[in-house]
Amino acid sequence: MDALSRSLALLHAWVLPWRCLLCGAAGSGGLDLCGACAAELPRNTSCCARCALPLPGATALCGGCQRKPPPWHTAWAPFRYGWPLDRLEARYKFGRDLAAGRTLARLWQRVPPPLARPALILPVPLHRARLRRRGYNQALELARPLGRALDVPVRHDALLRSRATAAQTELDAAARRRNVRGAFALREGIALPAHVALLDDVMTTGATLAECTRVLRRAGVARVDVWALARAPSPRGR
Repeated sequence: MDALSRSLALLHAWVLPWRCLLCGAAGSGGLDLCGACAAELPRNTSCCARCALPLPGATALCGGCQRKPPPWHTAWAPFRYGWPLDRLEARYKFGRDLAAGRTLARLWQRVPPPLARPALILPVPLHRARLRRRGYNQALELARPLGRALDVPVRHDALLRSRATAAQTELDAAARRRNVRGAFALREGIALPAHVALLDDVMTTGATLAECTRVLRRAGVARVDVWALARAPSPRGR
């Protein structure tokens, strides 16, 4: 942490002390989380190298990726979607709790990134109707501070959600794939680098990220990695 960052952290602690968003205790480490709650965050340290699915052991690839690899190159999801991170994520995504979003963004920035850095980060877009209702794109708000921390540019206008889709939450894996088929497009006249990262807040079945990846690959992108803050341990979420 540089001198300016330390000074700002001290000023924040004096004017507006950090407070744990989960239990209300004093925050620590420059986060609105106490040490005990932060220690409970489920790290995704043992996972599939291709899709980041949490695994019980040190297996390189999950069974699904061995049978049918996804269209992207590799995945990075530093957390598992479980308690207490899922509470923060729900407050941020559906409760418009921007303090929870800032906390999640800071947590992500503190995780060592992949060695192979993309030339561009593309957050998964929302359809304009959903963006109007929610007021912000949760993936974009996570991507911006992460991009600054990694010195990788973020572009939010290259990939478009051209068709409104039903919420993925209650759909099974097959229905999710059908739901997002043909829902994304690349803005005309956009030139993309050879290596990009698609970023979303939570990855579950990977249907949304797979459909976006296919659009980018058809446009000539040689390597697409997928990044998500958290990976669901089973294909029940987005």
